[in-house]
Amino acid sequence: MRGREAIAGYLFISPWLLGFLVFTLGAMVYSLVISFSRYQPATGVATPIGTANYERLFEDPMVATALGNTLYYAVLAVPLEVCVALGLALLLNGVRRGSGVFRTIFYLPKMTPTVATASVFLLLLNGNQGAINRGLAAIGIDGPQWLVDPAWIKPSIVLMTVWGVSGTMVIFLAALQQVPRDLYEVAELDGAGRIRRFWSITLPMISGAIFFNVLVLTIAAFQIFDQAFLLFHRDQVQASSDASVFYAIYLFQQAFRQFDFGFAAAMAWLLFLIVLVISLIQVRVGNRFVYYESER
Repeated sequence: MRGREAIAGYLFISPWLLGFLVFTLGAMVYSLVISFSRYQPATGVATPIGTANYERLFEDPMVATALGNTLYYAVLAVPLEVCVALGLALLLNGVRRGSGVFRTIFYLPKMTPTVATASVFLLLLNGNQGAINRGLAAIGIDGPQWLVDPAWIKPSIVLMTVWGVSGTMVIFLAALQQVPRDLYEVAELDGAGRIRRFWSITLPMISGAIFFNVLVLTIAAFQIFDQAFLLFHRDQVQASSDASVFYAIYLFQQAFRQFDFGFAAAMAWLLFLIVLVISLIQVRVGNRFVYYESER
């Protein structure tokens, strides 16, 4: 009976296993092979060239520029996304009547296609006639050229990213609803105010969700592509500033515009190692601050 159940189970998950082996694991192994080769997409022939592609990673100045832009974006976007998502979750957690309606409204930006969102933000961030600069002008602030000034290109992409933060918000909301109400009642009887209850009860109790979101958002930040591509690189022409060239953007350009698949594969594996190292550091450091109820 156990043998038949095991066979049935493997048969049910076989489509996923086949897809993983072919399109994920197989693609990773193949990309590792061609990263040590000069790949000709027209003929499908890969000529071994040793570590030349990896040596180019340290010789090409655009690799360092793209990696620096990506790191800058990650440092700017991840904390802001966490704070905004947590703030929205706290607001929704305090709503009693009509909470389902408000949750649906706050989640709608996540359901909006990225192309539509980029089109809207192209209008909002227009330096001359954009709604954001008009709003700033109404209160006496001269708005920047969001999409032209290199100093404001990455903040403009961060704004677009924060617009779709509702997925992170839902995770925080679920964590907040699992915090025992008894803890708040006891703290209130002891005279603890809202800020004290937030720092002493809410944050420790949802530290696992915070750790998870920071880890996932960091990985996503290093793979930033859609927002920057749709705002600055959707045309074949070169962007006006290198400030919008992120690592995944430059990888895409090397692979599908220069057709240098071997170098692009080497870039992909370098990104994999960077993300792996950063994730391991976050896990090592984050576990010291995460509260696990099972360890009480």
